[in-house]
Amino acid sequence: MNFTKMHGLGNDFVVVADYKEVPKEVNQLAMDICDRNFGVGADGLVFILPSDTADFKMRIFNADGTEAEQCGNAIRCVAKYAYDHQLKKSVQLDVETLAGIQQVTLHLAHDKVDKVEVDMGEPILKGELIPTALSEEVIIDEKIEIDGVTFYFTGVSMGNPHAIIYVENAKDFEVEKWGPIIEKHPLFPKKTNVEFVTVTSDEEMDMRVWERGVGQTLACGTGACATGVASSLTGRSSRNVTVHLKGGDLKVYWNEEDNHVYMTGEAREVFTGTWLGKVDFN
Repeated sequence: MNFTKMHGLGNDFVVVADYKEVPKEVNQLAMDICDRNFGVGADGLVFILPSDTADFKMRIFNADGTEAEQCGNAIRCVAKYAYDHQLKKSVQLDVETLAGIQQVTLHLAHDKVDKVEVDMGEPILKGELIPTALSEEVIIDEKIEIDGVTFYFTGVSMGNPHAIIYVENAKDFEVEKWGPIIEKHPLFPKKTNVEFVTVTSDEEMDMRVWERGVGQTLACGTGACATGVASSLTGRSSRNVTVHLKGGDLKVYWNEEDNHVYMTGEAREVFTGTWLGKVDFN
């Protein structure tokens, strides 16, 4: 199976584009190929597939084998791959995901995709739909107590669930300690992505992320979008922000007119290869 290794701000993926559907045992394949010691190494395995309703369909499987509804960094990689490899030579693309169809605008440099803007759609704020175990219309600064420590989270879904927690210094926060505990907290029936955030100005913030089914990553596109929404919603920032992640910066704009969230960031191709393990597409 041929693949291309790509990343969006260090959030890295094995991208496969030569098939009409995902293979059998795809969950185990994702775990094997994403293993950083015995496989290629990645945060996720991504398939670019035909779609009846969009230009392409994206399916993404996390490093633990679970399938994600959406991934902001992965969709930028898919869009770059589609244009640079001439699957479709257009700077406007529609990509089908489990969270719906995402509209993508490509920004070129020397006829290659440099940055990608994605219409991430409307944020979901209702507690039961995020989903959380709470029924409130909006989840703002809700208390979580863990081992005698109190956190306050704001809940947002960008097609996948996020718990945004504001801390004094996100850059030095113990993400590896608290991330997996909060991810699996009973408040989140489908688990959750967890963002630890420090707002530094009306238009800038630092973010560290624990991704559901993956662990700490260098960047999370849906997480940055959810963080932008939460920060504006709670009066901590404007609607147009730069989110600083370990792997780089994402621009996030929550448009007041259409209620959609727009994310802009880089995508990069690293290398191509062939997976020599058995893969059954029949």
